[in-house]
Amino acid sequence: MDAALEEAAAAAEDAAETTEAGPGPLPLLPGTQLNLDLYPGGCRRLLHLCAQRPLPLRQVEFLRLSTHEDPGLLEATLAQVPWSLLHLRSLVLKGGQHRGPLGACLRGALTTLPTGLSGLAHLAHLDLSFNKLETLPACVLQLHSLGALLLSHNCLSELPEALGALPTLTFLTVTHNCLQRLPTALGSLSMLQRLDLSENLLDAVPPEIGGLSSLQELNLASNQLRSLPASLAGLRSLRLLVLHSNLLTSVPAGLAHLPMLMHLDLRDNQLRDLPPELLDAPFVRLQGNPLGETSPDSRTPPGTPQDPEMPRLFLTSDLDSFPVTPHGCSVTLACGVRLQFPAGAITTPVTIHYRLWLPEPGLVSLGPHDLLLSRVLELQPHGLAFQQDVSLWLLFVPPRARRCREVVVRTRSDRVWSDLETHVEEEAPKRLWARCHVPHFSWFLVALRPVSNACLVPPEGTLLCSSGHPGVKVTFPPGATEEPRHVSMQVVHMAGRELRALLGEPEAAVSPLLCLSQSGPPVFLQPVTVQLPLPPGVTGFSVDRSRLHLLHRAPPTATWDDITAQVALELTHLYARFQVTHFSWYWLWYTTKSCVEGLARKAWERLRLHRVNLIALQRRRDPEQVLLQCLPRNKVDATLRRLLERYRGPEPSDTVEMFEGEKFFAAFERGIDVDADRPDCVDGRICFVFYSHLKNVKEVYVSTTLDREAQAVRGQVSFYRGSVPAEVPPEAAAARQKKGIDALWIATLPIKLPRLRGAGEHRRGAGLSLAPLNLGNAETGFLTQSNLLSVAGRLGPDWPTVALHLGLPYRALQRIRHEFRDDLDGQIRHMLFSWAERQAGQPGAVELLVKALEQSDRQDVAEEVRAVLELGRHKYQDSIRRTGLAPEDPAGASTLQPSQPVQA
Repeated sequence: MDAALEEAAAAAEDAAETTEAGPGPLPLLPGTQLNLDLYPGGCRRLLHLCAQRPLPLRQVEFLRLSTHEDPGLLEATLAQVPWSLLHLRSLVLKGGQHRGPLGACLRGALTTLPTGLSGLAHLAHLDLSFNKLETLPACVLQLHSLGALLLSHNCLSELPEALGALPTLTFLTVTHNCLQRLPTALGSLSMLQRLDLSENLLDAVPPEIGGLSSLQELNLASNQLRSLPASLAGLRSLRLLVLHSNLLTSVPAGLAHLPMLMHLDLRDNQLRDLPPELLDAPFVRLQGNPLGETSPDSRTPPGTPQDPEMPRLFLTSDLDSFPVTPHGCSVTLACGVRLQFPAGAITTPVTIHYRLWLPEPGLVSLGPHDLLLSRVLELQPHGLAFQQDVSLWLLFVPPRARRCREVVVRTRSDRVWSDLETHVEEEAPKRLWARCHVPHFSWFLVALRPVSNACLVPPEGTLLCSSGHPGVKVTFPPGATEEPRHVSMQVVHMAGRELRALLGEPEAAVSPLLCLSQSGPPVFLQPVTVQLPLPPGVTGFSVDRSRLHLLHRAPPTATWDDITAQVALELTHLYARFQVTHFSWYWLWYTTKSCVEGLARKAWERLRLHRVNLIALQRRRDPEQVLLQCLPRNKVDATLRRLLERYRGPEPSDTVEMFEGEKFFAAFERGIDVDADRPDCVDGRICFVFYSHLKNVKEVYVSTTLDREAQAVRGQVSFYRGSVPAEVPPEAAAARQKKGIDALWIATLPIKLPRLRGAGEHRRGAGLSLAPLNLGNAETGFLTQSNLLSVAGRLGPDWPTVALHLGLPYRALQRIRHEFRDDLDGQIRHMLFSWAERQAGQPGAVELLVKALEQSDRQDVAEEVRAVLELGRHKYQDSIRRTGLAPEDPAGASTLQPSQPVQA
């Protein structure tokens, strides 16, 4: 007996001893399926089953086995498969169940297959994804009944010519490999219907591909193709052709005459001309092509993705890292971010990791008049410096008003945020990119700020003017500074009607608000002259000086001081000039009021406030699902028109005012409880952070402890300012408070849970503690029934894709659709909860759900599930420490530091 068989025998004995010791029944599922890919030690379990007599595996037709095992043990185990599973029809030997420190899927240990697997005469489905195969094992080419072959995420550089010897192959996917060429025998696969070769290094396609007479779907995206063979026009059964992200300059004219073609994706190529039939076809996607141009877009800097010599990467949602070499590359992330590394930007290869964070005040840095336009992007390794400029494109929400404002990319270095020189590029009317050169990797966001003008003041002096308000100037005389120092100014305009409404004075007026800042010593050696335009309607020859007030504010205080008597105001016909020795905020007022400091503080707050309305809607088919949203006042009507087909509820709240980045929370009251264990839920209160240009919406499930069979429950949801306090004030006291920016209470909206018609009617709140629906465990994090309800409420029409990635057969999806006709929510809940019941108690179920969500391009829901798991792990570790069962960690490694925001 050789070493491999000896190891297999030893593993079988170990597995037998472990089973006798009582670890629980082996995971032999009813029927013909054996799933061992979610269990540690799957190879040992399979060897134990193979060693039993009579053989219990004869009826097994479907086997799933993880390749995250010892290579020798894995090889010995696979050698037993042909002798023990004689009727095997589907074999899944995938990696990817384990993740790296940053969440990236890890490949399994499989590098080849034993030759004996060629004896699986009935095998129709073979999945070898997420492994380390460099060549296709020879035994695969002898599986003449094979219908589906999955080889994604391996290291294959070519496919053998003998691949054409698989006459029954209908599905072949070799995505995310290193293929540089294709075999000519590929064209002899006459039964092939779906072929996916995306994310490879192909620069050509053999003409023989035109022989795939049954081919319906062909994906060649994200390669290096410069041309296509004319034989593609012979694929008469083709319905879907994906060619985006290549280097194509033309396509065969015959593609326009394919009778079955329903979708042709040609985005992000170098197409300059196209047959008229394709140019006008509604099923053709052409974004990102220089059609009609004779030279590359002048706005595109050298070495951008339009450079045909530069490698191009397009990351899918399941990847959070990518390699960069000194040769450079262009990268498009799944979240829409673009990066361009020119050749020579780095001297040694490096792996870049990225992550998107939800904004929250502890992470985001905004000035008093700034607006946030994007989420926060983190690129690692932090501090990585480049030899040449690296370009970054960030997609942002188009601002509603840009008068005297500018879009900037903001980055953080050593806990200090700074603005980068930014250029705005418009891809479509509502699709804008902020482009900049990044000096290092850290955190990045897009903000809208008042137009900023800056200069370097030399000892000889200089003049700084505002580009948005030409009348605003600052004159630096010679000798104002000994060393050159950077100075900047921002100017903010206030509408006259808002001021007059605030003061109740028709003739009141103010100048633009001026903010001056500098680097270096706080005081100038010589007085600096500041010029401000007089308030509108006021001239220097007719002004009543007793009504003119110069106000000053020194950050970080919010108070304004009247310094009119402390400076010498020089008035001209249109301007006021005064001298200062240090920089601050300055504002010129014209009013009959004698004490203007308090009024200035209110006016300044009004400049920064946003008028919003709060809504609380319940889903029509499921009143326990509640949507909470904070909307700008001008968007309320359009949003309600869109939502009221599926939701019902009270009128929106009265208009309230909020600051950018202000925290508030929703508390359910009068018998209504939050039915969720979410990371943004603290003691039944849902936390919000208001950003005017981002979505401030959350969906939660509610329940009640009251008897709904006797009568309907009439509760309410109240909104309060600030972080969630230890104790929310009594409802009656809160309701008596007046609205205002200093009031705790904001608004209250009614919530009604209708009466249940019978004792047997479904009650979500009645069975929330069902143990079989808790996936995972307390130590690693688990999902409760309420968490699954939250996931179900967000899937929507994407649920069939998620179900297929969870392993549900297509027949099961058809059955669910039939049983819950015209009830989308019922379809989703039945699918998810029936799957959860089958997975209860099995390790790896939560990871499988997260992976299925990511593979279905529902990264938003996957991130929320991860945040719930992280919160559960921290709660468990805290409880262990409180009970003294674990030593206190002096470094605090198990708790999230303030500089590490919770991702929700």
